[in-house]
Amino acid sequence: MSTSSQPTRGALWIAALTGGAQPAGGYPASVTVIDAALAGESARFIAVVRDENHRFPRVHNGEVGLVEGWTIARAVDEVVEADRNAAQKRPIVAVIDVPSQAYGRREEAFGIHQALAGAAGAYAKARLAGHPVIGLIVGKAMSGGFLAHGYQANRLIALDDGSVMVHAMGKASAARITLRTVEELEKFAATVPPMAYDIGNYATLGLLWTLQQVASPDAPGAADTAQVTKTLEQALADIRKGPRDLSGRLNNGNRRASLEVRNRLRAEWDVAGG
Repeated sequence: MSTSSQPTRGALWIAALTGGAQPAGGYPASVTVIDAALAGESARFIAVVRDENHRFPRVHNGEVGLVEGWTIARAVDEVVEADRNAAQKRPIVAVIDVPSQAYGRREEAFGIHQALAGAAGAYAKARLAGHPVIGLIVGKAMSGGFLAHGYQANRLIALDDGSVMVHAMGKASAARITLRTVEELEKFAATVPPMAYDIGNYATLGLLWTLQQVASPDAPGAADTAQVTKTLEQALADIRKGPRDLSGRLNNGNRRASLEVRNRLRAEWDVAGG
């Protein structure tokens, strides 16, 4: 069950960024879909939010489950289909605050892997079709929840705040898997960026386009909203100048080593006549 009835950061930020616009109808309560203006054009904003009355209890805290995965896919596919013949494709903004995917027996039995893959695939299809996709991390971006909702974005932006974190699993779970205490894990993560949870270390991996400082991440006011909106607009302009793939992620931070490995493997493959 949910531990809090307060709105998630995802719910707060999607409302702030869209000026309190009315969510689109026909979607479940756990996925907020709002069509609103960005840089003078229509954009689709999507967020997974808390629904304490959800029929699947494993998603009561805003996790991405069966319903959420397929719903995200539908919300994205609708835009792709509607803009199929448009000269300029609409932007899609994934507002990200997901504690994980839903872990449950029913989820596994009914194919949560397919639901999450459907969401990730829809974002990738939209990006490759020319839709600028922006991921805005305002809270947690954990595990399969993040892979399904936002990771396929052309540009990733994160709030520079201690409560914002990106990782494959929670600290307690990671400690059990690595046979460490949480304290030992935190000490280890301080020297190994991929093991760290804080957004500062994640930024060194080269996956973020930028870190965004705001005064009040838990209660965005007019100034914070305007600042983040401006960054979204800058990301939109930057996306439209570049390629549709994710190659730009290999040019920053610690990812340069990954790029060098790819280049050397490609060179060896070419020499071998592959």
